[in-house]
Amino acid sequence: MIMKEKLKKLFAYYNPYKRLFYSDLFFAILGAAITLVIPLIIRYITNQVVYYRPQEAKRAIVLLGLVLAGLIVLEILCNFYIAYYGHIMGAKMEADMRKDIFGHYQKLTFAFYDNQKVGHLLSRITSDLFDISELLHHGPEDLVISAIKIIGSFGILVTVNTKLAMIMFAFIPVMVIFAFYYNGKMKTAFVHNREKIADINSQIEDSLAGIRVVKSFANEDEEMKKFKAGNDNFVNAKKVSYKYMGIYNSGLGAMTTLVTVAVIISGVGMMLNGSVELADLVTFLLYINNFTDPVKKLVSFTEQFQNGYSGFERFLEILAIAPDIADKPDAVSLSEVKGDIEFKNVSFHYEDTQEQVLRSINLKVKAGEYIALVGPSGVGKTTLCSLIPRFYEVSEGAVTIDGTDIREIRLESLRNHIGIVQQDVYLFAGTIMDNIRYGKPDASDEEVVRAAKRANAHEFIMSFPDGYDTDIGQRGVKLSGGQKQRLSIARVFLKNPPVLIFDEATSALDNESEQVVQKSLESLAKDRTTFVIAHRLTTIRNAGKIIVLTEEGIAEQGTHEELLQKKGLYESLYHMHF
Repeated sequence: MIMKEKLKKLFAYYNPYKRLFYSDLFFAILGAAITLVIPLIIRYITNQVVYYRPQEAKRAIVLLGLVLAGLIVLEILCNFYIAYYGHIMGAKMEADMRKDIFGHYQKLTFAFYDNQKVGHLLSRITSDLFDISELLHHGPEDLVISAIKIIGSFGILVTVNTKLAMIMFAFIPVMVIFAFYYNGKMKTAFVHNREKIADINSQIEDSLAGIRVVKSFANEDEEMKKFKAGNDNFVNAKKVSYKYMGIYNSGLGAMTTLVTVAVIISGVGMMLNGSVELADLVTFLLYINNFTDPVKKLVSFTEQFQNGYSGFERFLEILAIAPDIADKPDAVSLSEVKGDIEFKNVSFHYEDTQEQVLRSINLKVKAGEYIALVGPSGVGKTTLCSLIPRFYEVSEGAVTIDGTDIREIRLESLRNHIGIVQQDVYLFAGTIMDNIRYGKPDASDEEVVRAAKRANAHEFIMSFPDGYDTDIGQRGVKLSGGQKQRLSIARVFLKNPPVLIFDEATSALDNESEQVVQKSLESLAKDRTTFVIAHRLTTIRNAGKIIVLTEEGIAEQGTHEELLQKKGLYESLYHMHF
């Protein structure tokens, strides 16, 4: 995408706030105009009023003093409006961008998240967006103020003394060339800074999320070493950017000082030959602030532009990633779902490899049937089940539900009819009530309690002092494995889907917890199409059909007794466990 198109997308975020934007610019222009007028009034006093008769001079000075005081109050109001309402506008645009990128994150598929670090994604929604909003707020007003002050100063000073004005403004081309050259250098450096801080965010997020593992291995020093390496890389990247920023700021600072020196030396020389009056030289010196102030604003704008624009490019990179799984324009919604599921010659491989994970899978599952998937690790049991809710897209073949290809069904509708209980239960920070209600956000408290009872969770929930209002901590850290699992089952009970997937839901539990959870799972599975992935074969003896998967596809299928009689792969797996 070319820069023009990127800027067009950037400016589109002003559209909802045009009134605020234009009023911000109006007060920026008014404030800049006031700073140009004040030196003119002072010049008038030093050039004209001092020569009035004492009484007239006194009246004129009082009147002009009141005018100057009024202008200063007006300038204060202008600056307040810019600082307050301008920042509010920036915050609103930042919120709009955050909504856009977070909404886009929700659309992206497992394949995307398989290759991403959370810290990198987090930095794009926090620090990047803040820098973009600072650019959107300050950028236009800084440019407008700078342009008015430079052009206004030039116009006024040319009328005062053309030769001295030309000497003063001869520095502008040099400054522009200098700034243009170091802009490019700084942009590259700021992009590297973004990458390094994203790496640090990712490392910190990973370390804090796994803090219990860190402490259990007493590896705090190891984590500090990893953090130090990332932190040192960030500092080194910053050194480069600060080197160019230092050259940029010191160079422009030196040039602004040179302007003052040049005006004084030239002005005094012209006074000696009578071509410049003292009042005019004072006016030029007063306007030097109006000349150097825009330069400082441009320095600030340059830094903001590099930060904001590089952040916006990263923002657009994410928005440009099209979800590889999306609704077709004519996708349909499911109403009544029986739960007949069929895999028709299904093969699958991940995006970054051609190695087949599943090969030519053909499988019919009737509504209400209880199917168990077994086989060695890595043969694609979880992947096969992940194809049903379209977490991944089939590479070949088709998966149908009630005879309809799932690619013809709206994703939301499809997934609303599928419930998943995983081994690695994810609970959100909050209360037990909130986490169960996640299965059906509009459910009443009574429905939540009923779902918890059906999942054998009500008793342990009520043992807590706060019951359903108990805060469970980050990822449910205050609960045991069996308790977390039963909450996840209650969540699915509340959702009440016709199709269920149990992904090794009891493999991490002790025997006592496993029995309680298994009872909950069997209660949940009643009259629903159910897929169970299990390593513990004790949990699947009662399955209506057991599917034995290998790297070549489905090797065997049948009931527990039928497969034992075949004396094939299932029988050998069974004897490994018993």
